[in-house]
Amino acid sequence: MHVLDSSAFIHDFHTTEQMATIPLVREELEGESVYRYDAMEGSGMHIHIPNDDTTETVRRAARESGDLEVLSETDIRLVATAFELDGTLVTDDYAMQNVAEKLHVSVEVIAREGISEQRSWVFKCRGCGREFDDHRDRCPICGSELSRKNPA
Repeated sequence: MHVLDSSAFIHDFHTTEQMATIPLVREELEGESVYRYDAMEGSGMHIHIPNDDTTETVRRAARESGDLEVLSETDIRLVATAFELDGTLVTDDYAMQNVAEKLHVSVEVIAREGISEQRSWVFKCRGCGREFDDHRDRCPICGSELSRKNPA
């Protein structure tokens, strides 16, 4: 089963495998991509709504990897759908790929190269330089903004 992100509809992805997606993907699309979504739904594409427990599992994994702040609700629910359906996530989004890999969900990319390694991000204070594992808006020490950083 291939679970399709909006990029699959934008880039006119084709497969002979069964396909699934979520209703939120259609809301991200415009123009011809909407017609592709509707045509595929009419041709038997499975529309799935992941359960809350699985969605929370994905949020936890994204929080641990440092990707939660850059993932949309649609992104989180797509990864949850691929996890529940034991499917292959079809996306070009690097943060989604990173979280999917953390959850052992296979990924197929479309128009870009996939990720070469899984990353866990840290958050570095722009003022005092301290690093934190979890995202906060401000440094609890000096009050400066934090930025996401690859610790490697």
